[in-house]
Amino acid sequence: MIGLWDTTGNEVVKALAAERRSAGGVASGMALTLIVVVDEKRVREAEAAATIAAAAHPCRLLVVVRTDIERDRNRLDAEIVVGGRLGPCEAVVMRMYGRLALHAESVVMPLLVPDVPVVTWWHGEPPAEIATDFLGVVADRRITDTAQAVDPIAALRQRAHDYAPGDTDLAWTRITPWRTLVAGAFDTTEAKVTEASLVAPAHDPTAALMCGWLASRLGISPRWEHSDQFPRMREVQLRCANGDELTLTREDSVATFRRTGQEDRQLPLVRRPLGDELAEELRRLDADQVYAEALGTIAGVTGLEQRPATRVHVWKDPATADRAEAGVTAHAGTSDRR
Repeated sequence: MIGLWDTTGNEVVKALAAERRSAGGVASGMALTLIVVVDEKRVREAEAAATIAAAAHPCRLLVVVRTDIERDRNRLDAEIVVGGRLGPCEAVVMRMYGRLALHAESVVMPLLVPDVPVVTWWHGEPPAEIATDFLGVVADRRITDTAQAVDPIAALRQRAHDYAPGDTDLAWTRITPWRTLVAGAFDTTEAKVTEASLVAPAHDPTAALMCGWLASRLGISPRWEHSDQFPRMREVQLRCANGDELTLTREDSVATFRRTGQEDRQLPLVRRPLGDELAEELRRLDADQVYAEALGTIAGVTGLEQRPATRVHVWKDPATADRAEAGVTAHAGTSDRR
């Protein structure tokens, strides 16, 4: 491991090359570059998840920690690990302070592995518009997590309006086991589904995407029964034209599958670690059309899969935007007092 304090992008590139030579090419044959954008308080979580994902997908891991953008002095601290505590990958953890944090691409771009896909993952509240973050624009695949937003359902709608092919969300990844079990129930029947309902908290983005998936696949309007008794989606029920009812109910890490005329079955439905969810999304680097259809359905936006995949960077200075918003608020308060 090499630690560089108050350094430059050029020094980071040189140190990475030197560490690779000394490690004997531990991480040769990398499949992709994974850029992780994370706050300081969640760096360890992100590193742990990326380590699990890197075990399945050898990659160059670039962790970007943006801190204190209003600091007067720019500073870059970097930690370089090749084949060490972060698994079989080349990892660079970069902490950027001051205005440098707004131009992270100046340090990140020289570190991208040539001729392999780039994936950017935001471990935290997703950006309102990905085009305002160059680290998202440069990526072939972009992973957000609306469950981390203050209002996850509103964040999902924003993801639909801001969607470009290659976008995905970990809330979608979390319903993969649910979708697998529901789809598997129809391996032995061709009955048409006429109604669907699910039980979940009102602000559960996985339930919203499940509704979107069922609606887009089956051409029906699922009923969402809100319940605060459970922390996440609890039950999915389908009713068929032939009178059959299929119910999938989760209890801890096991789901009970009930079907008219059949005995109940116990099926595994485990909540996976974050690293496994990330690894699943790294298995495919093309656009996920099924996700796009489900997302568009819940947001009432059509044609998401027909949008251009290429994004154009839109520069936005968050510090300036915050000051402008504060000025507008102060002006409104003055006007009210008058």
